[in-house]
Amino acid sequence: MDGLSAEPLVNRNDPIPVVTISSNEDTAEDAPERTGKRQHLRSKLSATRMKEKLDDTTTQKGESGTTLQDRLFSKLLRQIVPSEDMDEFVDKPDVRSTKYISRPAFTLPLMTKNFRRFNARIGVVFVFQNRLLRLITWRTPSHTLSFLAIYTFVCLDPSLLAVLPLAVTLLFVMIPAFTARHPPPPTTSLTSLNTDAYSYSTGGPPIAPPVSIKPVGEMSKDFVRNLRDLQNSMEDFSRVHDKVVELLGPPTNFSNEPLSSAVFLFLFAAACALFVISHLLPWRFVFLAAGWSATSLGHPSLQRAFLSTHKDHLRPRERQAENWITAWIESDIELDSAPELREVEIFELQRRGTGGGSGNGNNGDTALEWESWLFSPSPHDPLSAERVSGNRARGTRFFEDVAAPTGWEWGDKKWTLDLLSREWVEERMITGVEVETGGERWVYDISYDEEDDDDDDDDDDDDNNNYDTDSNEYDEGKQKQKLQRKKKVKRKDWEEGTGTGKTGQWRRRRWVRLVKRRVLR
Repeated sequence: MDGLSAEPLVNRNDPIPVVTISSNEDTAEDAPERTGKRQHLRSKLSATRMKEKLDDTTTQKGESGTTLQDRLFSKLLRQIVPSEDMDEFVDKPDVRSTKYISRPAFTLPLMTKNFRRFNARIGVVFVFQNRLLRLITWRTPSHTLSFLAIYTFVCLDPSLLAVLPLAVTLLFVMIPAFTARHPPPPTTSLTSLNTDAYSYSTGGPPIAPPVSIKPVGEMSKDFVRNLRDLQNSMEDFSRVHDKVVELLGPPTNFSNEPLSSAVFLFLFAAACALFVISHLLPWRFVFLAAGWSATSLGHPSLQRAFLSTHKDHLRPRERQAENWITAWIESDIELDSAPELREVEIFELQRRGTGGGSGNGNNGDTALEWESWLFSPSPHDPLSAERVSGNRARGTRFFEDVAAPTGWEWGDKKWTLDLLSREWVEERMITGVEVETGGERWVYDISYDEEDDDDDDDDDDDDNNNYDTDSNEYDEGKQKQKLQRKKKVKRKDWEEGTGTGKTGQWRRRRWVRLVKRRVLR
């Protein structure tokens, strides 16, 4: 189950944008220009325009003239990646993108080019990482103590954080750049013993070129060193990632529900406590002690002392502490082991056969009068979307083919007929049906026929020809009878009956069954 439940963390949303830094030329292009034939022709024949055309042509030739290896790799990629996932590698237009943002699709030549450019410029990150490691491992104790002194001042007075970036820029960027442009004079044995000869003068014109950071050459030793450091950094990240997942995964992903529940309760209690007392804690001294402790642990002597202490005193008692925590969790954390139960429903639909007739099979009708049609999740009532749009009902022909919902399993052995047909009709506010309150609990469509009332009116007129039709009493009685018959046609939303009246083409009844959550172990 671990292989099925594991999910890699990958960016499946929009690709990372590539931002083009605008220049003065791009800004000038945005300015409005007067349109004219001569101006348009001059812009087309300008040297800049011709150079851009030449660069585009060279690029297109480079892309079309890819090597056989690139073509084979592209075909292999199409075979490996499923067809439905290939759309992610296609360059789709983004309406939010501006002139300076693009999201190119994945291509092997572009990936190779970007990796070379990246590796040629990543050296500054590795230099910073190396110096940071030297600082926290006490390679030069004076540097580490200076860092701790600055950290102490910042912790005691957090307003110094606003000064810290400016001071770092002055000390590590501006002053080294100035000294590179104005280097001190070389010291030789021929220099006079005058003290002024050894003094550094900031005056005078610059005598050295400015120092600029440039990418390393692709065939140089520095390029190989960057490759080495990048390789080692990827391995470090992979190891740290796997170790963090190994340590924090089981307590937080509820694979062991009692343990994860205990961690959840502890974090919830800590969050509530900090919400109340966080303003009372001396956070300056907390961060000060944490910084000094973390930096001190990098000292080789303290590391050896901590490792020996852990080996002699803590490791023999680790098993005892784990047993105590496990016993506390088992005694205090009680989880409901019973799976969740739900009730599912299915509607048995029957359709009137071609034999005709009205009513149900309880009144002497033949078995062919109603045909078993489907077992559907919807009642297929007269005002349902399927009936109104003229579509067929969805479902299965046989009862045995009705499956439990995804992630659930049957909680009992068989289906049960719902005898409370009136309740589920009222809950769904179904109209135009006749509810059978006894027997098999069918719910029929009602067939309203106003022509029968008109026929009855004609028959009454024929029967009463012998009476005096000019009398007022007969006219009033006639009008009352017509109004009563019209009211009979306007029935309520549903009616109680036995299915012996004027029924429609469909009837249905409801079956229920219990399901329970499928337990994954």
